[in-house]
Amino acid sequence: MFKYKYILVISIVILTFFSNGLYSQTKVFFPGEVIEYEVSFMGIKLGNITITSENVIDFKGKKVAKAKAEMKSNPGIPFVSLHAFFDSWMDTRLTHSYEFVGSTKGDENIWEKETFYMDYDNKMITYEKKVSNVVQETKPIPFDKKVVDGCALFFLARQFTDLKKTIKVPTVIATGLSYTNLNFHGTKSEVKIPSVKYPVKTLYFDGKAEWEGVYGLKGYFKGWFSDDEARVPIKAQMNVYVGNVDIELVKWKRGSWQPPKAN
Repeated sequence: MFKYKYILVISIVILTFFSNGLYSQTKVFFPGEVIEYEVSFMGIKLGNITITSENVIDFKGKKVAKAKAEMKSNPGIPFVSLHAFFDSWMDTRLTHSYEFVGSTKGDENIWEKETFYMDYDNKMITYEKKVSNVVQETKPIPFDKKVVDGCALFFLARQFTDLKKTIKVPTVIATGLSYTNLNFHGTKSEVKIPSVKYPVKTLYFDGKAEWEGVYGLKGYFKGWFSDDEARVPIKAQMNVYVGNVDIELVKWKRGSWQPPKAN
């Protein structure tokens, strides 16, 4: 067995499911955007997460937003080794996923690939697991609603941070389907992080995961997104085996964008 089950936790772990009437006009998806986060516990760096917005592309006859993420543990941390890639094909409104692929390197440097295929017309999600490119498991998951995947959480939350509603979102996680509860308060605040020399103007939210992921990530979490049209996550706090970890923005590339300065 592998030491880690994949699940994109952008640490941030955030999402939403909503009606068309709640659609936001923020400009969240920005092709070529690259943003990097550092994950730490009591000042000790555990690893990094990098999210890339690739482009809007044709995918199986649909226009989709394609994004990818990479999670990598700090090689200086003993007994911990994690390297994973996640690819997501999302509706261009950032409301649901069409396909998700997670590739994780296991204890013996063997790559495990897990894929979710969403067939909304037939109300079916299919999970597939491969090890060294050999199919090990295939599982149908009947479901009559649209869902989000791990990588898409990052973008969904950004799109609707100012929703001012509490929602329960169907989410494909690990080998099946679970839920994430989100409280989008719309509360304005300011956050200080080492990579920005001034306090950042943000929107605050919190929630609870009904699932358990990498490093025992589960339960309550909270986060702060930039209070502008980009809605870039600035900081998050999540609960794992060792306790609450901090996830902070350390690098970004998004045209001329800079974190908005609090008044």
